[in-house]
Amino acid sequence: MTHPDSPSSPVLEDRFGRTIDYVRLSVTDRCDFRCVYCMAEDMTFVPRAQVLTLEEMGRLARVLVALGVKRIRLTGGEPLVRKDVAHLVRDIGAISGLRELNLTTNGSRLDRFASELKAGGLDRINISLDSLNPDRFRELTRTGDLAQVLRGIDAARQAGFQRIKLNSVILRGRNHDEVPALVDFALEKGLDIAFIEEMPLGQITEHDRGLEFVSSEELRDDLSQRLNLVPLAEKTGGPSRYWQVPGSDSRIGFISPHSQNFCHLCNRVRITAEGRMLLCLGHEHSVDLRAVLRAHPDDDTPLRNAIVDAMAIKPERHDFTLDPGEQLVRFMNMTGG
Repeated sequence: MTHPDSPSSPVLEDRFGRTIDYVRLSVTDRCDFRCVYCMAEDMTFVPRAQVLTLEEMGRLARVLVALGVKRIRLTGGEPLVRKDVAHLVRDIGAISGLRELNLTTNGSRLDRFASELKAGGLDRINISLDSLNPDRFRELTRTGDLAQVLRGIDAARQAGFQRIKLNSVILRGRNHDEVPALVDFALEKGLDIAFIEEMPLGQITEHDRGLEFVSSEELRDDLSQRLNLVPLAEKTGGPSRYWQVPGSDSRIGFISPHSQNFCHLCNRVRITAEGRMLLCLGHEHSVDLRAVLRAHPDDDTPLRNAIVDAMAIKPERHDFTLDPGEQLVRFMNMTGG
């Protein structure tokens, strides 16, 4: 198989001058949870034949790194429900030139896989945790077991992962009151935590996104009443803006797609489990990489060209709205985290 040479300067640059060096690669749209903000209770998933093979994902990752991508995050759905995903971690983790290989998980299977993932070359883990109340956790995830996730968090810590981060989507009237407890939990465990404004993806009937929306500024103001939050100048390459409590190494972040648009700093694209490269979380601009992969199994040049050419259709910004009539029908599990 022919491979493109590694670039001496960034190759993936869009028409707004932004360099794309971060890819979120979904390994599956399937999940063992049904979180209320992520998907419907009854889901239809992509037929397995339409999902990229692990070998195709590894090949795609090698081409992306050769084009200047420095960070790859494996997402889903829930990536750890994909059979043999640890093999993919080892494959991608061995790519020369890749600076970071990370993973986002709901934590339900981490107690089984944390050590193997760490040994395979995974650098960092983000774990979704929206409540520390077992009954409320089950209500928000519809199927999740909080004790199982807490065991997964401990397993990740014991495996030696650095900068484990919790991701919490906060909804008014559902888990808004738990923000202080979630922060205390993160500080006690030596973890980072990021609070995320709900993304308006997928048509849902379970709750009203406008009524349950809580802004990052409101959360930060509430926390400032009990904690001394010091803003950090450090950039992580992602959309979080971080604060820190003096005396603690943990970082408290806020991801604010509604209230503080960060599109001008966008350095990422997403690739769905079926090989569709999404140029923006909030738009449908995309390129079918699966078709290119399968039409040219022994030549990476067409794949490289398709990725480079796609930069021309990356939008300048998303247009998120809480208006139910104007939200994307694509659920978050189909998007790739």
